[in-house]
Amino acid sequence: MQLLKERNVACDVVEYLKKPLTKAELSRLLAALEDPPEQLVRKDKYFKELGLRPQDYRTKEQVARLLAEHPRLMERPVVVRGRRALIARPPERALELLE
Repeated sequence: MQLLKERNVACDVVEYLKKPLTKAELSRLLAALEDPPEQLVRKDKYFKELGLRPQDYRTKEQVARLLAEHPRLMERPVVVRGRRALIARPPERALELLE
């Protein structure tokens, strides 16, 4: 976000934990995502506590269903511009959408 602000790029921040995305919204995001769908899922301690397996969340449909139910598993930040989206890790990846 800081990189975008430094370049005077206006952006909206979506508080997805306060107002989780619907499955339909997640499906649209995944359709635009330039990264593999499974990269949108955080495989952290919470993921493991839920007893989930990475191999069960590889398709866009599987990921949309999972994140609709467990929004805190969404990798972030996700940057969307027009019909393109990507996971901005490292943050410099966000600049790819400005090209």
